[in-house]
Amino acid sequence: MVNRVVIAAPASGHGKTTVATGLLAAFTRRGLRVAPFKVGPDYIDPGYHALAAGRPGRNLDPVMVGEHLIGPLFAHGAAGADLAIVEGVMGLYDGRTGAGEAGSTAQVAALLDAPVIMVVDAAAQGRSIAALVHGFRSFGNVRMAGVILNRVGSDRHEQILRDACEEVGTPVLGALRRADAVAAPSRHLGLVPAAERRAEALASVDALATLIAASVDLDAVAAVARSAPYSTATAWSPSTQDPVPGRPVVAVAGGPAFSFSYAETTELLTGAGATVVPFDPLHDRSLPPGTRALVVGGGFPEVHAGALSDNAELRADVARFAAAGGTIAAECAGLLWLCRTLDGLPMCGVIDAEAVMTPSLTLGYRDAVALSDSPLAPAGTRVTGHEFHRTTVHPRSGLLLSPAGGAAWAWRGADPEGFATGSVHASYLHLHWAGVPALARNLVAAAAR
Repeated sequence: MVNRVVIAAPASGHGKTTVATGLLAAFTRRGLRVAPFKVGPDYIDPGYHALAAGRPGRNLDPVMVGEHLIGPLFAHGAAGADLAIVEGVMGLYDGRTGAGEAGSTAQVAALLDAPVIMVVDAAAQGRSIAALVHGFRSFGNVRMAGVILNRVGSDRHEQILRDACEEVGTPVLGALRRADAVAAPSRHLGLVPAAERRAEALASVDALATLIAASVDLDAVAAVARSAPYSTATAWSPSTQDPVPGRPVVAVAGGPAFSFSYAETTELLTGAGATVVPFDPLHDRSLPPGTRALVVGGGFPEVHAGALSDNAELRADVARFAAAGGTIAAECAGLLWLCRTLDGLPMCGVIDAEAVMTPSLTLGYRDAVALSDSPLAPAGTRVTGHEFHRTTVHPRSGLLLSPAGGAAWAWRGADPEGFATGSVHASYLHLHWAGVPALARNLVAAAAR
């Protein structure tokens, strides 16, 4: 039994991350063991959640892993916790485009049978908030337990809002004024990741804990979380019955340039028999000793392109590793790092392609099929992944490079994408490996060979 609550909002920008992160930090400060979660494919918010809670921030994405795994993944991530706080995505009922509630906060709340607290930016409204709250509460089948008001202008404004919510029988559990001290900076893909500003992020999280403790009725929020019924979900496990022998070393890139990863990825690699060794491509001058496979996830290499390029020793080591047939799996940022150049700066040169920043955003879920055999997946493997970038790669896929090369994925409405060979898989597509756990074992088996 894990007490749990979902923090939702009418739309993006209402303050979900502020409230969710502040609640995590405030309850942790009280001595509770708090498990943080984020709905959807977001990587940045869980980084702040992890700082606030002192344990990994995890994602619950029914589109990428299947709705049947939401309960088990939640039980796995919440093991040993006193309280779980789940931050929603976008608006309460917003999910995958054209798929109804699929992937929405409302769907995850229903799958977890968890009560919902709505965060509402009340800066430009008064009594009308009653209509908004009533509409969201009555539209679907979520159990809305209360509201937290954000950006309240004055005591008088707060009283108007409280009276309006009382009219529709929705308790107000807190009210926040504007607080610039806890604002996190943003750039082209959202908030700046916590890994890039750790000292400042820790200070912001600490300030959030103080703000939320002073502005929100924590006892009332805890009571809402306790109202969640008993869950019968069996915890998901990353272990396999037949791990690959030999404990091959799998180097996993991290640090400020490659901070986008799901906690389950390294857990699955370990469960498949690997010895996982993290390294930071901004600072480490070579791959970890004994590396048999390299995993490079997402992040912001375009922001750190100069420093990545300056690390010529590591770039050369990665190129040698690839030339010798070393196993490599890279997605999005990892793809850019493996290219010949990024915005004109030399990168690893594993892939004969050039990457550049663009003004346009590529965003959305993709139902993809593998076109070529690779160490990650055999041809014909079907996955659902997510694209999120403001860069492009020329050429788009390995089909245009050589007879020995191939494309990683194909999906409806787009040309084949990514690069796949017998030892390398590099693509823009972000995957949640818990949805296709064979990916981890495939990679570890390739490393062992």
